[in-house]
Amino acid sequence: MPLDREEYIEQAYLFKTLRERMRQDMSTQDLLKSIRQEILATTMLPFAVDFMVGELLMTGGFATAMARLPHYFTPFQTYVVQEAEKAEGRFDFRIALEILQREVEYRAAGTSPQGIFLYQFETICRNRLGYDRGLDAVAADPIFDENWSEWIRIVRRQVGLVDFADMIYVRSELYRTKSGKAERPILFGEKEGRIAAANRRKDPLFLFSALQRHLGYPTVPRPRPEETDQYLLPAMQRRIERLETRLKLLEEEQREGINLTRFYVNKNEENEQR
Repeated sequence: MPLDREEYIEQAYLFKTLRERMRQDMSTQDLLKSIRQEILATTMLPFAVDFMVGELLMTGGFATAMARLPHYFTPFQTYVVQEAEKAEGRFDFRIALEILQREVEYRAAGTSPQGIFLYQFETICRNRLGYDRGLDAVAADPIFDENWSEWIRIVRRQVGLVDFADMIYVRSELYRTKSGKAERPILFGEKEGRIAAANRRKDPLFLFSALQRHLGYPTVPRPRPEETDQYLLPAMQRRIERLETRLKLLEEEQREGINLTRFYVNKNEENEQR
């Protein structure tokens, strides 16, 4: 069952605020505790946050807490956080939070199975989260009925073998109108079918972009290049500079010996400075 609109609004606030405050010198559990005080007490989210804080203290992550609250967090939300918490660190946790934020904002504004599926599928594609487990999580979303879940599992088996635009087109109202065939449930409207037909044999990212432009489906966050120097402590920067200097000296020594004359003080210059 879908949650009340205020639950989605508060979830979006949690994900957004946690992402923005992660740059502060505070642990994740302390951040969650502080944000909890700002969340509406009339929602169920404060109780979910308490559970997540407890799981963080025990395991160091909170995806397991989300998995134990399937009536509140969707399998896709849990899967995204699980991937972000992996030790390899290839999937930025801040991007994961922004992905969750945009999804629940879309749900709060009024959603559709088509929009949710396309957003979740593009998220998996762009971030290489794995089609097998990822699409299993998508199929388990309560927004999808049995026809949708069955088709998502078909996509899981055929992705990479069958053109994705074709898979949408043959399940669209446009295909039924043109072919007169209706042996399978129609999942997409005429507009989705028209856009899919125009993007056959193309990069699926072009299809996602066109659907977002014409039908207002939510866009998936892209990783943004950031100035990493601003996150380094000044002491760490000084240590890196010293290490670079030592490496240069070692390279000089291996090539032709270290030129020590540049370290000598010129007597004339010294007298002029005095």
